[in-house]
Amino acid sequence: MKNDALFRPALTLFLLFSLLTGLAYPLVVTGVAQAAFPDAANGSLILQNGKAVGSALIGQGFSDPGHFWSRPSATSPMAYNAGNSSGSNLAPTAPALVDAVKARVEALRAADPGNTAPVPVDLVTTSASGLDPHISRAAADYQLARVARVRQLPVAQVQALVEAQTEGRWLGFLGEPRVNVLKLNLALDRATMAAR
Repeated sequence: MKNDALFRPALTLFLLFSLLTGLAYPLVVTGVAQAAFPDAANGSLILQNGKAVGSALIGQGFSDPGHFWSRPSATSPMAYNAGNSSGSNLAPTAPALVDAVKARVEALRAADPGNTAPVPVDLVTTSASGLDPHISRAAADYQLARVARVRQLPVAQVQALVEAQTEGRWLGFLGEPRVNVLKLNLALDRATMAAR
């Protein structure tokens, strides 16, 4: 009888808190998120012709000279692996990091041999998550002439696309202006199709 008196309240509390924290709370949070922030709650998906082509929150790799290139990714076993967010964790003087940066600089120079401007650091180093969907405005401007030449579009038109896709500082003073690479490349693809 004594054990029954202890068991019943424990079981009641277990069931109550299971319903509260396992069912009610997730439903309320999901409902509020869907009502207040539906885009973010659904993964900030970018749609093209009704199909998801990516997320505004997760970077994708681009290596075609006719596209703007993203910040490199160090996720494994493949780049931009959202299931394994990580940085390289290499020290600034690590030979592996130095070699990787040199190789990335060489790839950028090979894709645009006439560009003698300094290479922006975010085009040759990975972010802490390895999934950064943005590049700096300097990184976008660095690639502008190459993309315009390969696409056979006026530089001013490509520059206008970069300007239109540039996101300002958060709250007007936090962070730096940045460009979402996937959104920019999709706008670039649309502009190229319209020009033909």
